[in-house]
Amino acid sequence: MTTRHFQPAIAVTGLRKSFGDHVVLDGIDLTVPQGTVFSLLGANGAGKTTMVKILSTLISADAGDARVAGHDVAGEPDAVRAAIGVTGQFSAVDNLLTGRENLHLMADLHHLARGDGRARATALLERFDLVEAAGKPVSTYSGGMRRRLDLALTLVGSPRVIFLDEPTTGLDPRSRREMWQIVRDLVADGVTIFLTTQYLEEADELADRIAVLDHGRVVAEGTADELTRRIPGGHVRLRFADPQVVDTALRALGEAARDSDALALRVPSDGSLRSLKTLIDRLEDRAIEVAELSVHTPDLDDVFLALTGNPKNEKVTSR
Repeated sequence: MTTRHFQPAIAVTGLRKSFGDHVVLDGIDLTVPQGTVFSLLGANGAGKTTMVKILSTLISADAGDARVAGHDVAGEPDAVRAAIGVTGQFSAVDNLLTGRENLHLMADLHHLARGDGRARATALLERFDLVEAAGKPVSTYSGGMRRRLDLALTLVGSPRVIFLDEPTTGLDPRSRREMWQIVRDLVADGVTIFLTTQYLEEADELADRIAVLDHGRVVAEGTADELTRRIPGGHVRLRFADPQVVDTALRALGEAARDSDALALRVPSDGSLRSLKTLIDRLEDRAIEVAELSVHTPDLDDVFLALTGNPKNEKVTSR
């Protein structure tokens, strides 16, 4: 195997960007493996869109190094552009053209041979369930159809890395889930996805790794499970059938506290398998019968609020 196989899809070191006196990115380090979904979470003005613009060569960084698909963003912008696709916050489609005409135009811009371009357009219309609407003006499309067409346009050039900047903004729940499945299918084909979003459920559903961006800095990075375990508040809820057993368990476990249910206890836990096994062993050693056990851990909402101190639904700005 060659070294290139192990090369990350995106590698960022010490990336900095300011607009006037306002520091937007303040020394960002990120590594995104090939064929994964990496999600960048952040509140209003955190720098998510600025990061995408730099990595997609739309603007330059003030300092630091960035490589995408093995190419230096600053030194090899044409090579980077040839390897990536970008789907922004708003659909970049021509409303006056039909869906098929939009795809044909994009194929021409990619300098595909006429036959190849038409074949590529037909395949993408089928893939994104747009065949019936292909001959209709895009102005008649629903929001979900427009976003699917927008992503289809991104795929005309067969990119290895796709930047999805708030891809499901404004979509209804069904359309959002359809977009999630499309993302999963792309990753299954080996494409790398760099996703920015404020929908915490979206990051939880899709991302292999998540970075939380706050005031231009990455304040946490890891899997969803790793991030949630960093936040206090996790516990195991034990429910019992006998009030006397509750008292026995309370004395045996020490740190446990009565739940709102008189027959239930809350035991602090990080939700890990090791801590859960330790708890179960303590219960079994004392022959304490438990009617029901459930694990409760903080979710990404809690992580986001704890790390950024901002409402999770705060609107994103142009940056």
